Amino acid sequence: MNFQLVYGKMKMLKLIGIWLVIALLTLSGCKEDEKKAVKTEPITFTKEGELTIFRQQSDSVIVKYNIEIAESDYETQTGLMYRESMELNQGMLFIFPDVVFHSFYMKNTKIPLDLIFIDEELKIASYKENAQPMDETGLSSEVPVQYVLELNAGQRKQYALEVGDRIEYIRMQKVTK
Repeated sequence: MNFQLVYGKMKMLKLIGIWLVIALLTLSGCKEDEKKAVKTEPITFTKEGELTIFRQQSDSVIVKYNIEIAESDYETQTGLMYRESMELNQGMLFIFPDVVFHSFYMKNTKIPLDLIFIDEELKIASYKENAQPMDETGLSSEVPVQYVLELNAGQRKQYALEVGDRIEYIRMQKVTK
């Protein structure tokens, strides 16, 4: 056998071996890193006001809630999304600049809700009960409204809230430093 031929084949095999080792190391380095869990702080309730609901016929107090107020575009688009829970005496009041038909959905909302649609005279105009978490089906006010109150599911029925009952709300003073 020719020495140069043998030496050339050995050199070629060595290069192929090195190339294979590099390829294997590269492929193993490309393996997806394990996804690291992103830890986020839970979104907590911030009391921004108080809301009272009165019976239409007798004007007696039905129930009082501590409320968060959503009125900026961001707040109204986000609402109660990503919340893990809400206390029974808490709710979120959406305040819109115009009286129009409003439609809500439960995208990224983890808790079932009752939606109370309220007209410009602060009277309950319609409601949707037990909106299911993460459901993207539209829930329409069915009539033009200016406010929407989101409560834990079952509250409408528990307090027998009806069309015509009215609300009053007050905003808390913001403390600035």
